[in-house]
Order: sequence, then C-alpha cells, then structure tokens
Amino acid sequence: MSLWVILPVSLPVFTITGIWVVYAMALYNKHVCPVDNWVYNQSCEEKLSLQRGPVLCCTLDNVPLISKCGTLPPESCFFSLICSTGSFIVMVIGLLRYGLVVEKHQNCVLNTAGLSTGWICAAGLIMVGNFQVDYAKILHYVGAGVAFPTSMLFVCLQSALTYRLAKTQGEYGMGHLRLAMTLLAFVSLVLSGVFFVQESYALQHASAIFEWIFCIIIMLFYGTFAFEFGGVTSDTLMVLARGGGAPGALSRSGSGRKAEGMGVPSRHTNSPESIAML
Repeated sequence: MSLWVILPVSLPVFTITGIWVVYAMALYNKHVCPVDNWVYNQSCEEKLSLQRGPVLCCTLDNVPLISKCGTLPPESCFFSLICSTGSFIVMVIGLLRYGLVVEKHQNCVLNTAGLSTGWICAAGLIMVGNFQVDYAKILHYVGAGVAFPTSMLFVCLQSALTYRLAKTQGEYGMGHLRLAMTLLAFVSLVLSGVFFVQESYALQHASAIFEWIFCIIIMLFYGTFAFEFGGVTSDTLMVLARGGGAPGALSRSGSGRKAEGMGVPSRHTNSPESIAML
C-alpha cells in the first residue's frame, strides 16, 4: 500500500482538530459564546470578554461561527495557519486524485472539473483564513462565497466520478458513502445559509452549528480518498509530470518504437513501396 494514503487521512485529522482547538481558545478568551448557549440579548451591559460568572450575556457578535472563532488573536493566528495548510493539502489531494483517474482509467470532463473546483476552493479557503471577518469583511465574504459553493460542487463531482468509474462492490460501496455525505453536506449548507440571513438569535446560532457540520463533513469526505490513494505509484506522478496525458497512448507509441528497434515491422511497412522492394 502506498504511503500517500496518509495524505487524505491527515487532512480531516489536522483541520477538524485544529478548528476545535481554535474554538476552545476563543471560548477560553471569551471571544465567542459556547455552542450550547441559545440565549442571546440585543445588548449587554459589559462586553463578553469582561463578564464574570457562569451565566454570560451574549449578542449576535458572539455567535460561534467558525470564522468568528478565528477573528481575534491569539486564535486568529492558528486559524490562518490551519486554513493555509489545509488549502495546500486540498490542492495536493485534488491533483493526485486527478492523476490517479487518468492513470487507472482515462481523463474526462468530470475529472477535470473536479480538479478545477478543488483548487478554486483552496484559493477561497486561503482568503477566509487570512482576512478576518471583523477587519476585512468584504474579502472574507468573497473567500467564503468562493470556498463554500465550490467545496459543495467538488464533492458532487467526485461522487458522480466514483459511480462512473466503479467496477467492484467495494467501489460501489464507496460511491454510496460519498453520496450520503454529499447529501448531508448539501442540506447543512442550505440550512446554514438560510438561517444566517435571519434576524432570529436562535436561527443565527443554528446557522453556526450547521456551518460546523458542513465543514466537518467536507473534511471527512476528503478522508475517503484514502480508499483510492493506496494505488498511487510513481506512474501516477509521471502522468502528472506529462501534464495529464493519456498513458495508454504514450505506452502504445513507446511499444511501437521498441518493436521497430528490434526489427519487427510496424503497420506502416505494408505500404506499396515496401511491398515492391520485397
């Protein structure tokens, strides 16, 4: 089994653990309210960071959205690191997945679109992590507007590609798993977006929870690529080095040159001129 299996497994382990650490830091510094807090007020006498006691007064500025958890230092530094590192791993996974499909099967529109959406998602994730919502709101929302829809499109394309290439029972089982995760991610994303634009405190809080669910599902989806990455070899890297060209055509042309070098006539030697010479 190839050691490349570690790569898709490391992404959900690193990112999911990382964002929960960021949330714990934000909670400890009283920059956001706990996830289990459903009571909000329009205004509070003191800022959340200055309050004492078991019961805290929270406003909509303290909703535990993932971006809110990574807005203020020191947790903002870790949030930027997690998003930047995660985006790089996403790009590498997308590239290897693309090369593996070309090597084992052939290139197709779904495969190329999957690579493109994965890389666009990574670019949006970098913007989300490095432009905090309270200090660069427009750029942060542009990044989120790129990362969230493209990540959803990526899992849809990869689920369809899995079914298209499936031949064994295990591959069909993986397709069913990815389809279920895609549906759950879609429902979570829609509910998060719908609740986010509402004025209700409870719905805003529910939006944050569905955002967490969506991100965790997407990261776990990337982890399922460990199923295929056991087959990554040096040939896969050679396919990528050649620019994703069809390996079958290259191997056939290579075989033709080898046959000619051994004195075996190729199909082009059947021309009238060659027959006359014989």
